[in-house]
Amino acid sequence: MKNLWNDAEARNFKGDLGLRVYTSRLLGRDKSLVLHGGGNTSVKIRERSLLGEEEDVLYVKGSGWDLEIIEEAGFSPVRLAHLLKLARLEALSDPEMVNELVTQMTRASAPAPSVETILHAILPYRYVDHTHADAVLAVTNTTDGEARIREIYGDKAVVVPYIMPGFDLARSCAVRFPAGAGPKTIGMVLMNHGVFSFGNSARESYERMIALVQLAEDYLAHRRAWSLPPARDGTTGKPLRRDLATLRHGISGAAGFPLVMRCHHNERSLSFARRPDLREIAQGPATPDHVIRTKRVPMIGRDVSAYARDYRAYFNEHAPRAREPKTMLDPAPRVVLDPELGMCALGRTARDAAMAGDVYAHTMDVIERATLLGGYRALPAKDIFDVEYWDLEQAKLRKGAKPPVFAGEVALVTGAASGIGKACVEALLARGAAVIGLDLNPAIKGLHQREDFTGIPCDVTMESEVTNALEAGVRAFGGLDMLILNAGIFPGGTRIAELTTEEWRKVMQINLDANLILMRSCHGLLRLAPRAGRVVLVGSKNVPAPGPGAAAYSASKAGVNQLARVAALEWGEDGIRVNVLHPNAVFDTAIWTDEVLKARAAHYGMSVEEYKRRNVLKTEVTSRDVAELAAEMCGPAFAKTTGAQVPVDGGSDRVI
Repeated sequence: MKNLWNDAEARNFKGDLGLRVYTSRLLGRDKSLVLHGGGNTSVKIRERSLLGEEEDVLYVKGSGWDLEIIEEAGFSPVRLAHLLKLARLEALSDPEMVNELVTQMTRASAPAPSVETILHAILPYRYVDHTHADAVLAVTNTTDGEARIREIYGDKAVVVPYIMPGFDLARSCAVRFPAGAGPKTIGMVLMNHGVFSFGNSARESYERMIALVQLAEDYLAHRRAWSLPPARDGTTGKPLRRDLATLRHGISGAAGFPLVMRCHHNERSLSFARRPDLREIAQGPATPDHVIRTKRVPMIGRDVSAYARDYRAYFNEHAPRAREPKTMLDPAPRVVLDPELGMCALGRTARDAAMAGDVYAHTMDVIERATLLGGYRALPAKDIFDVEYWDLEQAKLRKGAKPPVFAGEVALVTGAASGIGKACVEALLARGAAVIGLDLNPAIKGLHQREDFTGIPCDVTMESEVTNALEAGVRAFGGLDMLILNAGIFPGGTRIAELTTEEWRKVMQINLDANLILMRSCHGLLRLAPRAGRVVLVGSKNVPAPGPGAAAYSASKAGVNQLARVAALEWGEDGIRVNVLHPNAVFDTAIWTDEVLKARAAHYGMSVEEYKRRNVLKTEVTSRDVAELAAEMCGPAFAKTTGAQVPVDGGSDRVI
């Protein structure tokens, strides 16, 4: 466990809250301590109110903020005196508690305070840190975990048996902490949950956390439960995309909506998924903080129906005991362990899938270390149910915003690094899709740095490269729902008498043959799209209205147009719809340089602006205009349209 405190860095953070931000970020940097919004930190500050009265305010991490990137605005200021009064109540429902916390904030625009706010308030220290350290969880989640924790920490930490997060936990700690704390106490361990540290300065609280976690790591190392056996290379060159798309199709069907699925086909995941005792040890999440990300238990193998039946039985067994009526969540897994695939993580978005994968990667470490220590023991199913169906989580679901139109779906765009293709990527991302971008330009890899985009350099005329790109894309997102075929070239004007065979074949290879390769390669994946596949081909005004000097281009686009029409006929039985866009005079693309525009405008005796609007509507057509329509053709408005050819050209008198 590395201490990341740096005096030079710390000097850049001013005041008590600034240093609270700094050490919170230090904790967030270490994924063995907190993951994706987990953990919590706070500081108590004396301030003067608008009325001139001094009051103590607890600044606690607000809901939705991630410690790694938190700012001062990410902390919720709550009046400490009221929190201490609440802690003395005999009972308080969690919805009532949340209401009390919000009404006692000193800044209305602050995020909602953490549900552990009262717990932070009752600890008599200025700074409080809370993490879900892997090493501590590996010890607490064993059959004799409490005895081991007491052996490790002695009087350095107060030990609190597991209680679900919320008011009941805070109330229990309000009683147990004063009774168990002594002059050497620097922390508190919540069984099956995490570890707290505290101090009178940000540095002291942070360094105490590091020290407490180091003690757990040393304990595991001393008992040969820290270093895990080396993972064996079980990866093969076998294509996985069809298996992955089939699995995603089945799980999305059980969920009732599409899910993105990320495949972790690496040595670590495969070794864990192939353990002979997997069904015994993969019992449940390492901490209640992980339940929402990974659900009750992972699915082992690919029998989605059996998993869904087990989940419904789990719900029916525990729902009658719940204090409030519950609405069953979807019975689909968020983590799959399979000896051939490794570990697959799912989510409504690519970010959710990535977080589920990160969480379970750490859960594997916790499980294997606990197993070496004497046996992993997850929370009982009833306790997991209480977290998964927590009143506060149910309220979030009821209030949750409607998901984007393409949430959980995957699109592939060719020619994605610039022009219309780049605009298509942006339009699809804006609608919630995960996007695979292909382009000959290596810059495609850096087009977007986000979880829901993967850029793959690919020569679409090379079938082997297309195959490899599809394999990588499906491993990243689980399947394919939408295909936008945009890549193409527009060669310089050459009349038929001067057109070489080499130039003709090059245009055909890129504009026509490559699209056949992609459509043929993607058909099996599109058939498995949870909401049926969609294909949009970018054609050209030259299909209905060719011009002199563009024989190769016009013929290639006409060929693509016919390919799309036949595909619409053949693929309709699979529910796949295929439509074509015919843009014209889209000038914000790479082929239209300023010099070319000026030359063409001069040829017609026009200014550049007049030339750009040389259509019936006297309007300029941009890459974004084409991309927005392409995205809409993949959406519900075109759900009953296939085989269509739609112009997006401002109106061409030659076409009309």
